Amino acid sequence: MTTTLTAPPRAGTDRPTLALGALALGAFGIGLTEFVIVGLLGVIGDDLSISVPTAGLLVSGYAAGVAVGAPLMTALGSRVPRKTMLATLMGLFIAGNLLSALAPTYELLLTGRIVAALTHGAFFGIGSVVAASLVAPDRRAAAIATMFTGLTLANVAGVPLGTALGQAFGWRSTFWAVTAVGVAALLAVLMLVPHQPRGESISLTEQLAVFARPQVWLALSITALGFGAVFAAFTFFEPILTEVTGLPDGAVPWLLVVFGVGLFAGNIVGGRLADRALLPTLIGALAALTVVLMIFAVVAGHPVGAAVGILALGATGFAIVPAVQMRVLDTAGGESALGSAANISAFNIGIAVASWLGAAAIDAGFGLTAPAWIGAALAAAALLTTLFARALERRG
Repeated sequence: MTTTLTAPPRAGTDRPTLALGALALGAFGIGLTEFVIVGLLGVIGDDLSISVPTAGLLVSGYAAGVAVGAPLMTALGSRVPRKTMLATLMGLFIAGNLLSALAPTYELLLTGRIVAALTHGAFFGIGSVVAASLVAPDRRAAAIATMFTGLTLANVAGVPLGTALGQAFGWRSTFWAVTAVGVAALLAVLMLVPHQPRGESISLTEQLAVFARPQVWLALSITALGFGAVFAAFTFFEPILTEVTGLPDGAVPWLLVVFGVGLFAGNIVGGRLADRALLPTLIGALAALTVVLMIFAVVAGHPVGAAVGILALGATGFAIVPAVQMRVLDTAGGESALGSAANISAFNIGIAVASWLGAAAIDAGFGLTAPAWIGAALAAAALLTTLFARALERRG
């Protein structure tokens, strides 16, 4: 069963914009709590007397929580009005970060991280459906991109500021700040997002049935391969930039900001192009991503080339995000929040697998630029999968 989203009556010109802003604020908080931990692992390890690998579980544990929580929380909320579910997820997000801020032990900190992670995929999955429902059909991808702008801004500004805050005043101060962002996002959702129906036209059974469609699995595979391609290289930016490029440690945060600027621009442009031609945009972005990763692997030893490559990698990598999210909505049915949430799980599965492949290649002695070549191979695989999906679609 396929449903089509249509724009609801608007109470005022600015109402959809304000509602999308509320969703973006929630996305900002979620992106902040996911990525800021990377810059605080050493501080947390020293304070709680744990090893760096043990502290690293705060990253992988969060990713596992996202992968499990996305379909689970979405399924549990399938009979709840979407606005109510978004508010509930934000409340759980606040509780998880509050527990992290107060945690006297590593075990409780990890528990708080997992609690917060359970909300991640469902918020983006349901939020994507809500964002698409707020605007005209020809602006749905741009609306989704607007919500994901919060995630890109978290990388551009939130993570550097959150890291600096934690290093200056202790890691708990960062979690208090994230908790405050969560409270602001909850209030914004309650006040600015219009009432959302439960989507009675598509039941939980029907939502599960969409996973019998080959095109849905192809779309999820494109997400995992495409975003995995980006993170195959991104995970190892620090050693690449310091040991291959030869830059000082102090230059790394600034180049991460450059990467974030690329994410922001690519997300916006990708959303607008996807509304005009979804599959051609996805094909073009994946082809560009493949080329950029290969070039980055070659020029990583040169500071200017590395900086330009990082900017281009951020832009091409996030240009695919609104397109793949919209592709899943189209293949699963416009109101399938479960399909949309499963796509967020695919993002994190791609990140986990690609990071592991990159680490294995380095351990095998292929060098620090090997993850970029692996990323190029993954992007090429995503491109071929997209071409196959288009050919299959044309055959009906």
